[in-house]
Amino acid sequence: MLRVVDIQTVSIAIASASVVAGIVYYAFQVRHQTKIRKTDLLTRLYISTYTSKEFMDAFWKVMSLQVKDYQDYVKQYGSLNETENLMNRAFFTVIGYYELVGVLLYRKLIDLVTVHDVFGTGKPIMLFEKIKPIVEGYRRESNEPSALLGFEYLCDELKRKQPQLKKEFLKLQKDLNTHTMK
Repeated sequence: MLRVVDIQTVSIAIASASVVAGIVYYAFQVRHQTKIRKTDLLTRLYISTYTSKEFMDAFWKVMSLQVKDYQDYVKQYGSLNETENLMNRAFFTVIGYYELVGVLLYRKLIDLVTVHDVFGTGKPIMLFEKIKPIVEGYRRESNEPSALLGFEYLCDELKRKQPQLKKEFLKLQKDLNTHTMK
C-alpha cells in the first residue's frame, strides 16, 4: 500500500512539474514572438520608407533648410498648412516618418535599442534640433500643442539613454566582428 501512494505522489509531482515547465516555455515563446514582431515592424518601416529615394531626397531637402524660426520658414516657403508646397511635402515626409517611429516607441511597439542600432542618434537628433523652432511655430499656428510630439519623444529618449545605447551598440559591433572573423 505504501508503494502505491509513493507512485501516485511521484506521478503527481511529475505532472505538476510538466505543467510548470510548459507554462515557462510558453512565456519564453510569447516573449520571443513579441521581440520578433517589434523587429519586423521596424524593419518594414525602414525598408519601405527610410531607404527610398523619395525619403532621402526629402531628408536632404529638409536638412538644407536655412531658416532661424517658423516666421522665417513661412516667409521663404509659406505656412506648413499649405499642402501644395514642395518643401512642406518634404518636411512632412521626413518628420512624419520620425513621428511614427517615436509614437511606436512610446507605445512600446518597437524598442529603443533596435531603433538606435538602425538609426543611431546623430541624424534624428540633429534633424529635430534643426527643425525645432519650425515645429514650435507650427504648434502655435495650428493650435496643436501636441503636434509632432512623437518625434520629440524619440529624440529625448535617444539623448536620455545614449550612454546605455552606445554601450549596447559597441557590444553588438564586437559580437559581429567576432562572428565575421571565424
